[in-house]
Amino acid sequence: MATTDLKLEESGALKKPGPVGRGVRLVFGLLCLYYVYGLITAWGHILTPAGAIIPLIWNGILPGLFLVSYVINIGFSRAWKKWPAIASVVIMLGVAGTGYILTGSIETSLLAHTVHAWEVYVFSHLGLAFMFAAMLGTPGCEMRAFHHLFSLITRIPTKEHHCPVGPLTPIDKWEAQQKWMR
Repeated sequence: MATTDLKLEESGALKKPGPVGRGVRLVFGLLCLYYVYGLITAWGHILTPAGAIIPLIWNGILPGLFLVSYVINIGFSRAWKKWPAIASVVIMLGVAGTGYILTGSIETSLLAHTVHAWEVYVFSHLGLAFMFAAMLGTPGCEMRAFHHLFSLITRIPTKEHHCPVGPLTPIDKWEAQQKWMR
């Protein structure tokens, strides 16, 4: 079951992903960074001529809310459970409410820019983590890739974390059992 609990393992406790796991991480990283590219190129046009927020921005809210707690907790070694997602919702609702009070509409430029900046951060962090994890062969969760890079540069061991959600853990387990991985 997916949990946002921080369960760090000692360095070397988890196996490095093989070529399939690294390939999947690369694809996920490219998908996240492609979305970020779309967000960045839409920067000056995040509202339609009618004043509505473009669908590209709305499309990232639910996946971002699902992922933000993992990005923050595992990426920054925090045990804040669902608080990053809760804080994100509170901030977005506060901005939407302020926009509604000031303009009579929830879809304001302020909300669009707030959500846009938040999504650029969440998906950039995640995308870069996937890319580094693919290149470095980071054991376990891709959100530990920056820690893994630090460990490789400084030779100071860092903790590892199992992937809490998604297909990576089953792929890594399957791959570790293959003869060509031994």
